[in-house]
Amino acid sequence: MDLLNRADIRALMGERGNLCVSLYMPTHRAGAETQQDPIRLKNLLRQAEERLTEGGLRRAEAEKILAAAHRTLGDAVFWQHQNDGLAVFASPVTFRRYRVPFKFTELVVVTDRFHIKPLLPLLSGDGRFWILALSQKLVRLLQGTRFSVSELNPESMPTSLAEALGSEERERQLQFHVAAGGAPIFHGHGGGGTDEAVHKKDLLRYFKQIDKGLHDLLCVERVPLVLAGVDYLLPIYREASTCGELVEEGIAGNPDGLSAADLHAAAWEILEPHFSREQERAAAQYRELAGTERAASDLQRIVPAAHAGRVDSLFVAVGVQQWGSFRPEAGDVSLHDERQPGDQDLLDLAAVETLAHSGNVYAVNRERVPSANGSAIAAVFRY
Repeated sequence: MDLLNRADIRALMGERGNLCVSLYMPTHRAGAETQQDPIRLKNLLRQAEERLTEGGLRRAEAEKILAAAHRTLGDAVFWQHQNDGLAVFASPVTFRRYRVPFKFTELVVVTDRFHIKPLLPLLSGDGRFWILALSQKLVRLLQGTRFSVSELNPESMPTSLAEALGSEERERQLQFHVAAGGAPIFHGHGGGGTDEAVHKKDLLRYFKQIDKGLHDLLCVERVPLVLAGVDYLLPIYREASTCGELVEEGIAGNPDGLSAADLHAAAWEILEPHFSREQERAAAQYRELAGTERAASDLQRIVPAAHAGRVDSLFVAVGVQQWGSFRPEAGDVSLHDERQPGDQDLLDLAAVETLAHSGNVYAVNRERVPSANGSAIAAVFRY
């Protein structure tokens, strides 16, 4: 499963060389347009090869760097299971591909490091969250962002109570059902508290298996997790959970009849204040400090400051590039109207350097950058 997390992004940020290829493209989950996605990637690979050879590489060497990406073109299973966007990274020592739950604008970048700015929403207030929809008959895991959601099928996760507990438990489960209002009703064995206690133990075992199966996904980073299910199930899952940033409020009711879009809308209503709080605080701080030495909206000041570890909060516009060069030894920043040989996206560079020095980066639409002059970037400095 090629899910992207913060550790992956930081690993990409850490690779340096002069032959790093980054490709971004939108993809389609279903319909006739899915047939165009391999063609779109083929065209981007052709552009990448041209840029590698223009940089002085022999064609055979360029083809070697892109060989694994070319093999993706013939991977029918891969293309049948797409998300909203595809990111591909290739170098002489690295090949990675990620299906990401938001759309990209087509982009090819070949520089001395991987271009990661289109991925920055995963590190900011529009980043990832999880939805875990729980019932006895069905378990679903969904990955969401502000704008999209996708349903995942981890092989390590049981998908029902019967699957988790095994065939020896199934007959006993027939003694139990849930009323329409969500309260448990027991049959057999006298219908008393003993049956309720036994069934709670079964549910706890069930949820512990789910938690174990999702450990490698939910424990790798601090991403909010929203639970969806009837009221009496959610506290039992909380008791079973060993990791994951469980959100206090859940989506109440049986989730089996809810679509992914329904669950996404309900989860975002819960999470939107959580995601917006820190971003609004940073924007307010920028507006308060604008016009002083503690804030800036021009790359000539921001790039050297980010390189020196001075940027505390950075707002950067997604879908925008500013090509140019930066000489760290002199602190010189040169801006170019069009990309020139050896150029890099200075907006991306500022974001990478800010993250590398533990600053906060907010990747937003251009109109949400809090600068008063319409700039694609704004920063608050630590000092």
